[in-house]
Amino acid sequence: MKKAIISVTNDLATDRRVDKTCRTLVKLGFDVMLVGRRQRGSMKIQPRNYKTRRMFLIFEKGPLFYAEFNTRLFFFLLFHRVHLLVSNDLDTLLPNWLISRFKKATLVYDSHEYYTSTPELVNRPFVQNFWKRIERKIFPKLKDVITVNNSIAKLYENEYGVKLHVVRNIPPAIEIKDSITRKDLELPEDKKIILLQGAGINIQRGAEEAVQAMQYLDDIILLIIGSGDIINFLKDIVNDLNLGEKVFFIPKQPFERLYHYTKCADIGITIDKDTNINYRFSLPNKLFDYIHAGIPILASRLVEIQNIIEKYNIGELIDSHDPEHIASKVKYMFENTDRLKLWKQNTINAAKELCWEEEEKILIMIYEKYA
Repeated sequence: MKKAIISVTNDLATDRRVDKTCRTLVKLGFDVMLVGRRQRGSMKIQPRNYKTRRMFLIFEKGPLFYAEFNTRLFFFLLFHRVHLLVSNDLDTLLPNWLISRFKKATLVYDSHEYYTSTPELVNRPFVQNFWKRIERKIFPKLKDVITVNNSIAKLYENEYGVKLHVVRNIPPAIEIKDSITRKDLELPEDKKIILLQGAGINIQRGAEEAVQAMQYLDDIILLIIGSGDIINFLKDIVNDLNLGEKVFFIPKQPFERLYHYTKCADIGITIDKDTNINYRFSLPNKLFDYIHAGIPILASRLVEIQNIIEKYNIGELIDSHDPEHIASKVKYMFENTDRLKLWKQNTINAAKELCWEEEEKILIMIYEKYA
């Protein structure tokens, strides 16, 4: 049986894209191991049909983290038998590339975003240039590269002359059948719920304005589920504006439990700002989570998101990130119950097309020639 090692810098617990890749490789007959890191606050990994390995590191962020992780990953790969290497994002690419050359193993690169234009790098030219140099050295030599949408694929293709495969991060069509109510989840039963969820609730993603918009809304709560670098700042805004009865925070949840929260919401929001290339062409996981949970969506006018909202008629778009404007859009979505029902019905229809069972066919085509 051929051995596949998939690597990613996160803690594996909530990364559904990587989990789906691993399961596809198992289906194709690979002996799969997923390698990441274990943080001090990491959730326990539920049993899976493939092996996992989380490295506990001294450093959890910054240059020393990346140096430690890449060094540890290099030696881990060096001393393990492997036929197929799958590198997720640029911060795992160098050790995978070196080992693929040394062991003559196949390397597939899955870029979850336009890495060098993330907000964490655009204002740090030295660090940005460091990662860009690695990308320029390796990317043109790669045979199979996957990314998350057509816009990012075109950027890379124009830059490096490499044809990319597009595999969107879409949930499977199978619904979780257990019925869990708002009461079970300790959520208000007499108010409308707006939901913002994700593992990357970070700066420039509209979360601050979403919280501020709650000043102008009554009988509605904003539920924020997940993690990110501005959660504490959002809590400060809630305290400063006395919104403690309107905004609630829940830490990141396992896949199945998060689905129940999502399904109990009335509207899902994804309002990233067009402040960098990576956000401009983003196609966030939460968009598909909302669709599969059957809730209408309020979104910003980013090209990949707007295309889906308008194609399937499943929600509304904001024209600015002014908190009062966001609040007015929320009111508009709730004021017409027939329109809201239509959007809900349309999400059900959209989910039939936007499902992993269809998207996985592309992944199978890529990997089956190495099985």
